[in-house]
Amino acid sequence: MTIEGKNINLELVQLEDAEFIYKLRTDENKSRFLSKISGTVKDQEEWIKKYKEREKQGIEYYFIIKSKNGEKLGTVRLYDFKGDSFCWGSWIIKENAPKFAAIESALQVYEFAFYKLGFKRSHFDVRKQNIKVVNFHKKFGAKIVREDDLNYYFEFSKEDYEKIKPRYRKFL
Repeated sequence: MTIEGKNINLELVQLEDAEFIYKLRTDENKSRFLSKISGTVKDQEEWIKKYKEREKQGIEYYFIIKSKNGEKLGTVRLYDFKGDSFCWGSWIIKENAPKFAAIESALQVYEFAFYKLGFKRSHFDVRKQNIKVVNFHKKFGAKIVREDDLNYYFEFSKEDYEKIKPRYRKFL
């Protein structure tokens, strides 16, 4: 499955993406606000094999963000489906990716989750120290519903998305 966007596409992760994912996830700068991983590229391949089973069941989707010419720009994942709400994360954009990659991939996540999968809400957490991403979500209209020492916990509804969508139409 490919989710086609204006400038980028989201393509479901394949086994051959393991090395790219591993490099992103072990890059200290890019992954400092994500759960740490250990192991090797081979371990990442094993994780992908298990993930593909969850994908078949429709309980998780993991995408490679790609430019229209096929360059791998990052990753994003939808998971933790609870009733009418989904979580998204594992959102990493590589250094020197086009500036539109972040905003367009976020829009594609919401388009897919709200209009294709039928969710009405999103829930996700962001490390408090990840100020750039916290501000991104706040600007988008996501609301902090709770916090702990490490994270802010956000919610964002389909109605919230529909309010801001016209502002970002040029990316769709």
